[in-house]
Amino acid sequence: MPLSGAVLLASEAEKNPLIPNANELFWGTICFAIFVTFMVKFVLPKAKVALDARTEGIEGKLASAERDRDEAQVLLAQYREQLADARTEAGRIRTEAQAQRAQIVEEARAEARVEATRITESATAQIASERAQVVAELRREVGGLAVELASRVVGESLEDDARQRRTVERFLDGLDTAVPAGAAPGAVS
Repeated sequence: MPLSGAVLLASEAEKNPLIPNANELFWGTICFAIFVTFMVKFVLPKAKVALDARTEGIEGKLASAERDRDEAQVLLAQYREQLADARTEAGRIRTEAQAQRAQIVEEARAEARVEATRITESATAQIASERAQVVAELRREVGGLAVELASRVVGESLEDDARQRRTVERFLDGLDTAVPAGAAPGAVS
């Protein structure tokens, strides 16, 4: 290596390593310009379309969320109104049920009173009927005893039915007039 080549190498070696070579700088700038042109022409429009679509989707979802929120608020207001109506209706039904219960109780009481009156009247009629039977039986027995007693007192037989009946009737009529009204037969005044 000649001396002039060594000097050239030494002068080149003394250059600043941070400053690029002019040849590298030229080709780097051209490659960078091609890269930027490619990005601006092909990549950025697609990225912009994708970003616009995403922005549109987000805005659509926000609008949908706002509509859903508004609809939910309307539904909540309707629900609260229906709940208030249901409570009012429940109160009305409860009031009606209490009124019906009171009416049923009153009807049952009225029916019980009617039934008690019917039973009392039936019992009174039955007692009157039994009393009439007892009185008739008593008349027969008293009549028989009266005939027997009269036969013994008079000393003659009262076997004739018509005569016996007339005698008993006179005797009983005498007893009825002798016993005050409302007193039990056989009671002494």
